[in-house]
Amino acid sequence: MQQHAEVRVPVLIVGGSLVGLSTSLFLGRLDIEHMLVERHSDTSRHPRGRGNNVRTMEVFRTAGVEEHIREAGQVLAGNHGILQTPSLTAGAGEWLIKEVQHSSGASRFSPSAWCVCSQNDLEPVLLEHARKHGGDLRFSTELRSFEQDDTGVFAVVEDRVTGRLETVRADYLVAADGPRSPVRERLGIGRSGPGDLFHNVSITFRSRGLAAVVGDRRFIVCYLTDPAADGALLPVDNVENWVFHAPWQPQDGETLEDFTDERCISHIRRATGVLDLDVEITGKAPWHAAERVAERYADRRVFLAGDSAHEMSPTGAFGSNTGIQDAHNLAWKLAAVLGGTAGPGLLETYEAERRPVAVATGQRASARSEEHSHPGYSPAPGGGGRQSGMLTVALGYRYRSGAVLGADPQLPVVPGQLVLSGEPGSRAPHLWVHRAGDNRMISTLDLYERSFVLLSDAGPGGGAWHAAGARVAARLRAPLDAYRIGEGPDADLVPETGVDWRAAHGTTGEGALLVRPDGFVAWRSAGSVPDPEAVLSDALESLLHRSPAGRG
Repeated sequence: MQQHAEVRVPVLIVGGSLVGLSTSLFLGRLDIEHMLVERHSDTSRHPRGRGNNVRTMEVFRTAGVEEHIREAGQVLAGNHGILQTPSLTAGAGEWLIKEVQHSSGASRFSPSAWCVCSQNDLEPVLLEHARKHGGDLRFSTELRSFEQDDTGVFAVVEDRVTGRLETVRADYLVAADGPRSPVRERLGIGRSGPGDLFHNVSITFRSRGLAAVVGDRRFIVCYLTDPAADGALLPVDNVENWVFHAPWQPQDGETLEDFTDERCISHIRRATGVLDLDVEITGKAPWHAAERVAERYADRRVFLAGDSAHEMSPTGAFGSNTGIQDAHNLAWKLAAVLGGTAGPGLLETYEAERRPVAVATGQRASARSEEHSHPGYSPAPGGGGRQSGMLTVALGYRYRSGAVLGADPQLPVVPGQLVLSGEPGSRAPHLWVHRAGDNRMISTLDLYERSFVLLSDAGPGGGAWHAAGARVAARLRAPLDAYRIGEGPDADLVPETGVDWRAAHGTTGEGALLVRPDGFVAWRSAGSVPDPEAVLSDALESLLHRSPAGRG
């Protein structure tokens, strides 16, 4: 078998599921050439991973695909809650969450909303748009080996259809290759955490009669708790296609082959409470819930993202969302380093920021499984205690790293309650504004993708910061956009009537705020300083790891 000539690409992504495809989309939006290889022949066909939280939808909004994803998930747009009941015929049941979106009050904090869109519907949207932005995405292509040195990564990939080998020379490799990541194993990176939590078999089936039994209970998931036949029921189209998660005990010698069609049909009938329900089994797939986090997220020029970096219980859909947000964090940093505007030290902040988030989020996901009595989950004694709400976990996490200046080291990674008021290391506040001369409202979050953004006041006190921003951007040749917010002739952005942008961002008419391309606050000044240009220049050089102070 003859190896072909070397292909040169700045970033090689291994894995073409949700996280790999998201990485491709985000890099493409930032004009970073890349190649993605995926061993499977196509995107996922199994309806799973349906919950996309508010933060994930925010980053998809910025990437221009939010509405396409909502359209792809339209069939489940009316499904809104999480139900628990002994069976579907045992009364109305208890709504653990009646309205996922409205109960959280997310509209106060975000322009986006929770979206139910299954992985098999979401991945084709990401694939289409990643290709539109120039991604070289290759399915039926497998990573066979890789080596790295101080200048890059050498990888050999194989076309699984033709058997042709190709050598890929990349500056960086992103491993989004799942919980059993061959890349992570090759690097010898260990994992820590409680380990396996429980095991389920995901059973897809058709039933025309089930819709009438469900009635108007439009749940995202229904936990059926009859001890003799517990499980989780999920609608696929609310009409005839469904998914049932049945507990599986491989530690007791139970195999996938034990889940015969007859057994699955009987279990679903007993769980739903309809013993003569029409059930046609269409597929079975085992899955394993675990809580583990990689001990390292990077090895020189190779980075882990998604399930290769962390596993967590699926309850609450934290795992896929955390992985997509890994990709968003890493993409702008890779783009900055590859584009020459940042030093390589910026990439060290990826692990420093995302690993603590995964640890905290994984703990919350396990607690959620206990709260919802997820089928098959028997938590260890000694758990419990007050837990942060879903919206706080999704939006409230904080970063402390060399890509943030002034973060409070005493604050927890995930706070007890959601407060977004412009603290360095937190996601920047959302306000509705319109550009001067244009009455169309946008979110301040829509400003953050390709550059750092400096916000200052449109009054007299903000002029020095605004002018300093323009001079610093030109002198450092750094991507920096500056906006003055408020009323009057100098305003670039005008907030909604009655909204004080300064109070919302924790600054004053003489202060300023610097927001990173991923929408997190990098630095803040509450008031004026004698030399705003010097202060802003020092801050930006440090954040981009272009100065000795920033490389420490």
